[in-house]
Amino acid sequence: MNQSTVCVPKARELPDGFVYIDELIDDCIIDAKYAGTDNFMGRPADGYEQPLVVMTKEVAERCVKAAELVRKQGFVLKFFDAYRPQRAVDDFCRWGEDVCDARRKPIQYPNIEKKDMFEQGYIARRSGHTRGKAVDLTLVDVKTHQELDMGSGFDYMDPRSWTDSEQVTPEQRQNRYILRDAMLAVGFVPYEREWWHFSVEPEPYPDTYFDFPIK
Repeated sequence: MNQSTVCVPKARELPDGFVYIDELIDDCIIDAKYAGTDNFMGRPADGYEQPLVVMTKEVAERCVKAAELVRKQGFVLKFFDAYRPQRAVDDFCRWGEDVCDARRKPIQYPNIEKKDMFEQGYIARRSGHTRGKAVDLTLVDVKTHQELDMGSGFDYMDPRSWTDSEQVTPEQRQNRYILRDAMLAVGFVPYEREWWHFSVEPEPYPDTYFDFPIK
């Protein structure tokens, strides 16, 4: 009698203190921007080998609580990024220094020049994401299955992305505040220049820049 072989997928493994958020929030949506082409570089970043979102346990525990809050309002969380390998940040910097590559300018940074990104703070050589303190996310309506209209896309490098920007409509600003209020309620600190970005304080690893790949 022929014997069939059953292939059991290898369990996903991470360093101690880190988790995959989709294993904790069943109804969350993962849109790992830097694992694909829908980002300011237009290609996957170094270190993103799979379209997954990894977090420190401190960030994940608060996201679980935030998911509970927004679920009662008819929304689910959609995650773009959290932990970011240092090699990805280095990749961002190399891209930023290559002023000839402006393929994504009309979509991600139409109003600034690439050469000014470092000075204006859009690209940094050290990131709180790499220390495991930050998460980037938005909200999706469970009835329409659409992202809430926030008035700008993720990583749109412009004052329009500031939480209280006057360039967006009152409805768009209110949508931002639905997300902001939920995140504040569970202990996150918002970054007022990026409506999608939130951090935990105190940092879990304030002096460590991790560089393990996401796979």
